[in-house]
Amino acid sequence: MNKGKLLELAGQLMLAGVMHQDEEIEKISEQLAAELRQTNDDGACAPPPADNYLRGFLKFTIKEISKMPKSIRRTFIAEGQTICYRRRKRGNVYATYTYEARYRRHGYNISVSAKNLIDLKLNFIQALHAAESGTDAFKVPTNFDEFATYWFENFHKRKAKANTYDHDIKLYNRHIKATFGKYRVSVIMPVALQKFLDSFADRAKTATDLHSILNQIFDSAVKHGLIQLNPLGMCFRLNYEKTHGKLITLSEERDLFNAYRGTEWELPFAVVIYTGLRPDEYTSAIIDGKFIKAKNSKHDKNGKTVYKRIPISPMLRPYLVGITELNMPKPRVLNNRFKKVLPEHKLYDMRTTFQTRCSECGIPDNVIGVFMGNSIGKLKDAYTNFSDEYLILESEKLKY
Repeated sequence: MNKGKLLELAGQLMLAGVMHQDEEIEKISEQLAAELRQTNDDGACAPPPADNYLRGFLKFTIKEISKMPKSIRRTFIAEGQTICYRRRKRGNVYATYTYEARYRRHGYNISVSAKNLIDLKLNFIQALHAAESGTDAFKVPTNFDEFATYWFENFHKRKAKANTYDHDIKLYNRHIKATFGKYRVSVIMPVALQKFLDSFADRAKTATDLHSILNQIFDSAVKHGLIQLNPLGMCFRLNYEKTHGKLITLSEERDLFNAYRGTEWELPFAVVIYTGLRPDEYTSAIIDGKFIKAKNSKHDKNGKTVYKRIPISPMLRPYLVGITELNMPKPRVLNNRFKKVLPEHKLYDMRTTFQTRCSECGIPDNVIGVFMGNSIGKLKDAYTNFSDEYLILESEKLKY
């Protein structure tokens, strides 16, 4: 490529642009395009193959160039302030167009697109800054593992709770990555996904969790334009019925309290079984007047923490005499003590037991829903507008 000729033509093009000589701009642009087509050995701005497109040169103003990284401004002006682009037709009857541009000079390797030339300029300038800083904000990984990591870090982490995120990424690394990580997203077919899920037929819970993770990754790939359809849409998945807890009998409840009577563990177990808190809500529990107040782990919305308040019932009241602070232990620590007495149960069974005992004592289901901090759908406003006096009155029924 004759770089001297290119610079000469670029200078002429710049001068014609300043003088607003449209015919001269068109003539010089054709000469410049012909010169560029001669060879692309050094990776300069090579026009794409003829495939239902129009090509041209996009000229930047001095003001627009001032927004580029300082390291390229002078060079870009000397080269004529232009980049080559192509306009590709999309659709048939109602044609729409996409404008695409590449810039492969001076260590840059930039490819941008837009629906119009104004946005194409903006995207090009942003891509220059991204390349200059070492981060390519416009490049979406096409390799499955790289894209999954991109999804986890940029999207899933923002949406999921910390423990859910940790669980999902560990499950991904343990099972999904080894099977699909090295392939491009676009080549992973439904039959491969079906065989993968079928290999967990004896672990329905794991299969369900893996399906959920894969489904979210592929949905994101569709939205990023890597694939047109989610391949999991053709796959069958195992039905997994989530268990919500096993009732602790009155005899087992007595065994638990007899085992820890007079110890530091007696109060925490009383708080757990007589409030129905979820394990991840234990450590946030405090005494708030006639209530136990804790963060509702299921109702965090838009970054706002929502609290639940459970009245102190006759069953819990004796354990709080003289107590002003709870200092609840972590679920893992409490679970170890719990398992020593009731090895066939799990801590979540205490929540199921609280719900059952409330119902047996005649507390209305909608009030129990408030105590439990459940999602109560369309009746939410009615439920959450119960007065403190009414909730306290209903909680007095919890006595057995």
